[in-house]
Amino acid sequence: MSDVEVLCAAYEAFNARDVDSALALMHPDVDWPNAWEGGRVTGRDAVAAYWRRQFEQISSTVTPERFDPGPEGTIDVTVHQVIRDARSGEAQSSTHVLHRWRLEDGLAVRMDVPEGE
Repeated sequence: MSDVEVLCAAYEAFNARDVDSALALMHPDVDWPNAWEGGRVTGRDAVAAYWRRQFEQISSTVTPERFDPGPEGTIDVTVHQVIRDARSGEAQSSTHVLHRWRLEDGLAVRMDVPEGE
């Protein structure tokens, strides 16, 4: 599977709330941004716990729209991100966001959400 195919599968699994399938595409020690609460989390278990907390409050979907080479071998993905209240379904935001991924040996090892790019 190509890196872009890995990322497409990860987004698809995330949007379906198939946490196990999304995490299977990540390195066991993946370094992940905690964009919702702040800071970062490390490892599949920490990402899963973060997502569970997030899913209780907000329902977000991220649809990749563009893949570009990023700095130092990364892949920049422009996504359309829609955030809704998890309980009411009321839309809270609809924006385009840049995700910067680093993959090694077919697994995501780091994801960043660069500001101002």
